Amino acid sequence: MKAQYRDWLIAEGYAENTCVAQIHRVQKVETHYGSLDEAFGLGKLEDVLASLNYSTSDERSDKENPSRIPINGNLRNGLQSYKNAVQRYARFLREIQAGSSLTAANERLETTGQTKPERQRFSLERDMQTAIRQNISLLDAGFEIVDDGAERAVTSGFIDILCRGADGSLVVVELKAGKTDSKVVAQILGYMGDLVDEGEEAVRGIIVAHEFDRRTISASKAVPNLTLVRYSVSFAFEALS
Repeated sequence: MKAQYRDWLIAEGYAENTCVAQIHRVQKVETHYGSLDEAFGLGKLEDVLASLNYSTSDERSDKENPSRIPINGNLRNGLQSYKNAVQRYARFLREIQAGSSLTAANERLETTGQTKPERQRFSLERDMQTAIRQNISLLDAGFEIVDDGAERAVTSGFIDILCRGADGSLVVVELKAGKTDSKVVAQILGYMGDLVDEGEEAVRGIIVAHEFDRRTISASKAVPNLTLVRYSVSFAFEALS
């Protein structure tokens, strides 16, 4: 595992305990599979990920652990946590390979004195995610976060927040800073479909944004298990003298 992975996780805005957990899981996978850096370089990381697959139907069939990692407790949840960690580390390696790490981007911005709107939007969405994770009951009193403090990896990408509702359904929460565009509907439906492919029977979606474009509003009317939630920002002021 590359030494700068911890710095990358911190720059991505993950909490300290989440950083520690992600690093521990990557190290645990490497204990049983060898260097993930080497696997990535040889194009064999997908083989590692494939061995960590364990669906809801596998669990119902009581299939044996397909991986090399011994799991104490729930097998499906345990393997999913390691799979998520490997996929997150793979994203880090791809960014390093492409020369687009956050550190390099920040250095360029500091040199030029320019502002990058995409990075600002990312930072706001990360702040939104932190705030919602700390106050998930404000979104729904019956929600329980079930993604272990970090975005859940699925085939289509990374789910911002994954919850379990009081009715037992999984709830995909997608966060967008500012106004949405029509692509967000396809994005969240892709995530929801990935969970269905994993064997989940009841999946809902929530898009949280400050403002919604017309196509997203229209699309939500045709998808009964998709909800739009508008966030607002308020300020409080306190005189110091």
